[in-house]
Amino acid sequence: MQKPDSQREKIIELLEHAGGATEDAVAQVSRETGVPEADIWGTGKFYSLIATPGKRVRICDGLTCQMAGADELAKKISDSGQAYERVSCLGQCDLAIATLTEDMKLKTYGKNETSVTPNDPNLAINLAGPVDLSYAALNKARQLGPAAVIEQLEASGLQGRGGAGFPAHIKWKSLRAQTETQRYVICNADEAEPGTFKDRETILRQPHKMLEGLAIAAAMIETTDIYIYIRGEYGHEYESINRAIEESGDQLSEFNFTVVRGHGAYICGEETALLESLEGKRGMPRLKPPFPTESGFRGKPSLIHNVETIACVPSIVHHGGQHFKDLGRTEAGSKLYCISGHINKPGVYELPLGVTLDELVAAAGGYLGTPLAFSPGGASSGFLPIEMRTLPLDYKNLADAGSMMGSSGVVVLNDTVDMAQAAGWQLEFFERESCGQCAPCRIGSRYLRRQNDDYLKHGDPIAFEHADDVAWEMEEGSICGLGMVAAKPLESAREHFPDHFKTK
Repeated sequence: MQKPDSQREKIIELLEHAGGATEDAVAQVSRETGVPEADIWGTGKFYSLIATPGKRVRICDGLTCQMAGADELAKKISDSGQAYERVSCLGQCDLAIATLTEDMKLKTYGKNETSVTPNDPNLAINLAGPVDLSYAALNKARQLGPAAVIEQLEASGLQGRGGAGFPAHIKWKSLRAQTETQRYVICNADEAEPGTFKDRETILRQPHKMLEGLAIAAAMIETTDIYIYIRGEYGHEYESINRAIEESGDQLSEFNFTVVRGHGAYICGEETALLESLEGKRGMPRLKPPFPTESGFRGKPSLIHNVETIACVPSIVHHGGQHFKDLGRTEAGSKLYCISGHINKPGVYELPLGVTLDELVAAAGGYLGTPLAFSPGGASSGFLPIEMRTLPLDYKNLADAGSMMGSSGVVVLNDTVDMAQAAGWQLEFFERESCGQCAPCRIGSRYLRRQNDDYLKHGDPIAFEHADDVAWEMEEGSICGLGMVAAKPLESAREHFPDHFKTK
């Protein structure tokens, strides 16, 4: 039984420092924290970066890396005698193929730099622009006060840029309405959706916009406690955040920043799973309600935004909500679009929300080969045929097309790709990253991956006899969004590319 004064929040970090979940490490962590060994084992084995001790090369299995030749690289590494592990997307799709060395250092085998939109001071985030250390928006927000700032946030139309698209101002209003005065601001920097690397570039190029947005949020909801949860594979980005906090000097001195590293679990990008991880537990999503704005970190009201969302706040405060709204086309604001795959200049482009795929690809140097399909918002959005290249890439139009904006991780596939194989790569990702909490997701993701593998091996569509029923059960019966969308890659590929699923 856990002691009342146990220090659960420390166990994941302590396991990392000890080299992973070993018998000696678990026993030591139990003694230090007061958490039972069985509980520590359960938590440690949940996170891929600490579950299995020992050094090895980690090779990205993301869609873009697979298209770039991850299997061939794995064979080459294996033939050299090195130990390796195939892992989920490492967030380096624009630099594919990506690996983490035995010492957890990033190594890529594609291009050497990320392309971004040229400097334009009119943009909300402006990745290529100069770094501003003035924190003028924070000072202006203090002068305006919470009511006026939230009014501008509402006028801006800012929606959550992490995938849900929930209006930001509603979260802020909810926090302000809580009677509990102990509150937290939490930045979700656990970017792990395949095809997505926009938050990575924001942290590396404009970290002060993220920090300033967090500080504004904290000041407006009347708290000083700010947590930043960053994915464990983002080593350079972790260093960038800590360096930016130091560079800010006295501008942020009133706030208590805590930067927490994740340990390899895609599901922790879901906000309640992130909270569980912060509290030293397995990253399993919570049932809602209550929502985090009512009962979040440590049971207290918590405002959670992803990196891109919170980095838009300084521009909104500085220029006003209408200015941000007018940056969009079909919906409010400018948007960071990631694009990789079969295009000339993979990267992150800040464009009006609602541009088409053709416009995005034009900014990215054009198509490579004959385009066949695209994934508009990461693995969760499935696939669309290239005939939809003129569809506005926004929340409503993509939803109406049976897809989703998601994290705006666009991947372009040309006609050299077998869509059944592409669906299989995405299915394997979801099977691997399911937290296992609910049966529809845990069993369904494994079933669909196996059936797709069976089709790829034998070429008989009978493998998909029950796929639609399983997909329905996953969507209707899963606790969180992962299970609800895990069948989408296969469903959409079969719908739009039936020729790729015929008898061979």
